Amino acid sequence: MNATPPVIELTGVTKHFSTEEVDTYALRGIDLEVRKGEFVAVTGPSGCGKSTLMAVLGLLTAFQQGSYRLAGRDVGTLNGDARATVRNRHIGFVFQSFNLVGDLTVLDNVALPLKFRGGISRSQREERVRAALERVGMTQRLKHFPHQLSGGQQQRVAIARALVGEPDLILADEPTGNLDSENAATVMRLFEELHAAGATLLMVTHEAALAQRAQRIVPMLDGRVAGHA
Repeated sequence: MNATPPVIELTGVTKHFSTEEVDTYALRGIDLEVRKGEFVAVTGPSGCGKSTLMAVLGLLTAFQQGSYRLAGRDVGTLNGDARATVRNRHIGFVFQSFNLVGDLTVLDNVALPLKFRGGISRSQREERVRAALERVGMTQRLKHFPHQLSGGQQQRVAIARALVGEPDLILADEPTGNLDSENAATVMRLFEELHAAGATLLMVTHEAALAQRAQRIVPMLDGRVAGHA
């Protein structure tokens, strides 16, 4: 029996958006478990609930019913400040649009999660940033700004930023969506290397070929988990 709690444990999670006329259900009773070291791809057609699921997992939005435990801790009922603290310490994000700060160098972009965390000296931050950039092959671009990098390079910097805080979970939302096929392949190889080194990754993608490279696929349809492949 595995005594370590799952990194992700969703039970009966339901999320709906209300207007004057109608309630729209984005998630309908989601049950999902992801164990430490797994690489999971969430797939499905547009509007199936993938992005809402990612927002719930990243503590970017609340839900109305169910429970969410992250690395054994109930995080579904936390207030805004507590959610922000958990996000910073336990979750790394990789977005389709990179989300780098244009007037910060690569070094300073990657250091941001550690700056927000506090209690880490400048020299310690720089040491950890250099180690994260080394993992993604970008140490030679420390002093560059985002506009001086290709799309693929920017995404590698974004992955380093996700790694630098040593999170329990890396969430990647359509991480190759803005990349050409060559750079997309590079990013996927990097995810596979991180997975092989023990990282826990959950990736949302609409591309079946990319999903097949994950360890496990979770298909979604109409706000529900449609089954496991």
